Amino acid sequence: MGKHLLSAGTAILLALAAPAGAETTLTVANWLPPSHPLVSEVIVPMTEKIAEATHGEVKATILPAPLGPPGAHFDFAVNGVADITFGVQGYNPGRFKTTNVVELPFLGESAEDVSVAYWRVWEKLLKPAGEYDQVKVLAVFSHGPGEIFMKDGDVSSPDFLQGKKIRVGGGIVHEIVSALGAAPVEGPSSKAYELLSQGVADGITFPYESVNYFKLIPQLKKAVAVPGGLFNTSFYIVMNKAKWDSLTPEEQAQIDSVTGEALARMAGQMWDRQDALGREAMAGKIAIEPATEAQIAAWKTALQPLVDAKLAEAASAGIDANAAEAMLKDEIAKEEAAK
Repeated sequence: MGKHLLSAGTAILLALAAPAGAETTLTVANWLPPSHPLVSEVIVPMTEKIAEATHGEVKATILPAPLGPPGAHFDFAVNGVADITFGVQGYNPGRFKTTNVVELPFLGESAEDVSVAYWRVWEKLLKPAGEYDQVKVLAVFSHGPGEIFMKDGDVSSPDFLQGKKIRVGGGIVHEIVSALGAAPVEGPSSKAYELLSQGVADGITFPYESVNYFKLIPQLKKAVAVPGGLFNTSFYIVMNKAKWDSLTPEEQAQIDSVTGEALARMAGQMWDRQDALGREAMAGKIAIEPATEAQIAAWKTALQPLVDAKLAEAASAGIDANAAEAMLKDEIAKEEAAK
């Protein structure tokens, strides 16, 4: 009898103690090396901010090994394979039409400006398309302006890309280089060095950060800096909806306070820092030439049909794509003016 009373008493004590010590652990999937700045300077600080904002009640832990290929990560969040995932919408071709709005050429010099503007436009005009209804969106953002890098040759004429083989990562940049007369060579970032060193590609389109991170500087001699960039790449950070719904309203509000625009800004600032480091590393090794007025005029004319087609595709998701583009440019200008 005494034994049963002791067991019952212990159970009651444990039950009473549980709420005070209860905490929620969120798993965060990762497909990049831990040293990549997107992990070390965005995802890791995000986990720290979530723990801090929730006073330790919600902790996010990055999983030690990849769960699968990058393109699978959105569905990992949908299906609860991991609680939080991040990735590139373009890794799921045709699934996210609204990202077209932020991946267009000539948008802005700063990833921070573009990312903050993108979040505001997504929240107001793109979210209703329903592309993310299966998850809780913690952030959408963009990397820095994509530029043109060549192994050698004259890069001063508007048509210097004619017939050149340019490594691209797929998505809109594939269509951009095609429209400018080049032959796109698709391949993952990890194969970029191989494609350049073996002569499979004559050049590459990348932000400054990526050329440096993937150690491509020795392979390249020339670059053209396009005002606002030739393209951008859209990213997401999302959370399993059931896991989000299991949190208390207070915890949800606390997490909202450190994600959304704040997280998009943090990601954009990271890309800007890394682009600056990339440009520094190129000093004396890659000649960076500003695009000429003739190049800009020719490229804007050549790319306008593609821009129109991409906005039409975004509109097919049920949004006012022209209003979204106008708002994006307006918000980018506001961010630039604020500096």
